[in-house]
Amino acid sequence: MSLRISQKGFFTNANRTRNVDTTTNREQRECEEAVEKLFQRFLHQQTSVGLKDPPLLRDKHLTYLLKGLLHLSSSSESLDASRPWLVYWITQSLYLLNETLSNDFIDDICDFLHRCQHPDGGFGGGPGQVAHLAPTYAAVNALCLLRNEKAYKVVNRKKLSAWLKTILDPTNGSFSLHVDGESDIRATYCAASVATLCQLEDLPDLFKNTAEWVASCQTYEGGFGACPGAEAHGGYSFCGYATLLLLDRESICDRDSLLRWTVNRQMSFEGGFQGRTNKLVDGCYSFWVGAILPLIQAVQRKMPVRDSQDLFEILDKNIKNHQPLFDTIAAQEYVLLCCQGEKTGGFTDRPKTEARTDFYHTCYCLSGLSLFQDDGQDQTTAVCGGDSNALRNTHPLFNIGPECAREAMDHYSKQKQ
Repeated sequence: MSLRISQKGFFTNANRTRNVDTTTNREQRECEEAVEKLFQRFLHQQTSVGLKDPPLLRDKHLTYLLKGLLHLSSSSESLDASRPWLVYWITQSLYLLNETLSNDFIDDICDFLHRCQHPDGGFGGGPGQVAHLAPTYAAVNALCLLRNEKAYKVVNRKKLSAWLKTILDPTNGSFSLHVDGESDIRATYCAASVATLCQLEDLPDLFKNTAEWVASCQTYEGGFGACPGAEAHGGYSFCGYATLLLLDRESICDRDSLLRWTVNRQMSFEGGFQGRTNKLVDGCYSFWVGAILPLIQAVQRKMPVRDSQDLFEILDKNIKNHQPLFDTIAAQEYVLLCCQGEKTGGFTDRPKTEARTDFYHTCYCLSGLSLFQDDGQDQTTAVCGGDSNALRNTHPLFNIGPECAREAMDHYSKQKQ
C-alpha cells in the first residue's frame, strides 16, 4: 500500500498555511510544522532502519489500558464525575485491540457500574452521584461490550425509562443531561442510544417530537450545533445525525449539506480531521467526524437504517463497496504517526510540546482507525501498516462492537421491562 507522505513532491506540493497574519494561521502553521517533523522522522526511519509501514504500538497500548482499569494517577482526580466514561473508553479500546477481559475484570466492572446506578434510574459519574445522561450512555455501552448476562442485568430498564421522562422537555422533544440541567444534542443522542440498546418499551412515546428539534440544530454550514443557532461541531454533528438515524427520521435533515461540511473537515496536509471550521486537527474527530461518513453512505445506497436488532447488521455489513468520500490512508497515517504515545502507550490529540496521552483520545483514535480500515472497496479492508495493525470493527452508530450491539438488543427485546 502506497503511503501518501511517500509520494514524490508531497511536502512541496501539499496545501500548506503560508500566511501567519492571524493567531489562527500561526497556530495552524505551527501544527503543520509539528506534523511534518513526525512525517519526516518516519520517512527517515524507513531508510535508516528498514521500517516499512507505520506501526500500531499494540503491546504498549494494552499495557497502558489494562493498568488504567486497576489504578489511575492523581492527575485523574478531575475525572471523578466521569468514572463510567473511563470504564467505557478503556473497555472499548481493549475490544478494538482484540483483548479479552478476564472474568475477574468483568465482575469488577459490573459491580462498580451497579454502584454508579442511581436509585431513581440512570447512572451517575460515580457511586452516590446524581444521574446524568453522559455517564449513563458510557455505562450502558461498557456493559454491552462485556457481552455478559451479569452485565445486562445491571441496567434497571424500568427506572431508566422513568428517569428519561424526567429530563425530557415535552415542549420540543429535547433532553437535558440531568434534572434541571442544560438541554443539548449530546443529551438527546445519549438518550436515543441507551433507549435503543436497552430496547425500552416506551421508546416511540419518549421521542415523539425529538427528531424535529434535532433537525433544527443543523446550521447553514451543514453540520449540527449543540442547540438551535449554535456553531456546527464534529461531535454534535455525529450526535445529531446518529439520533435521526436511530429514530428513523434521517430524511428531515439536509444530508447533502452535512456531507459537504463533513468531508471538508479532513485536513489537507495533516490527513486527520478537525472538529470545526478554522480549528486544529484532533485525533478524537477520527471517530466523531469519521463515523458520519459510513452512516451517510449507508443511507445513500437507500438501505433501511432502523429495524431493531437488524440495525447493526445493515450498517456493519454494507458500509463497504463504495467510492471513498475521503482519504482513508491519510487519516490512518495521521493517527499512527502523530497521535501514538511511543513511550507511554495510548493516544493524544495532536503533536505538541509535552503532549500527554489519555483514555478519551485513545478510545476515539482507535475507533476512528477501525472505521478507516473498514472503508475498502469491493468488500476489502484498507489497513495502513498491514495485518499487524488491523483492529476489530466498531459500529458507527453506538461505537461498540457490532455483535455487542446485536446481542444486547436481542437480550433486552426478550425481557419484560
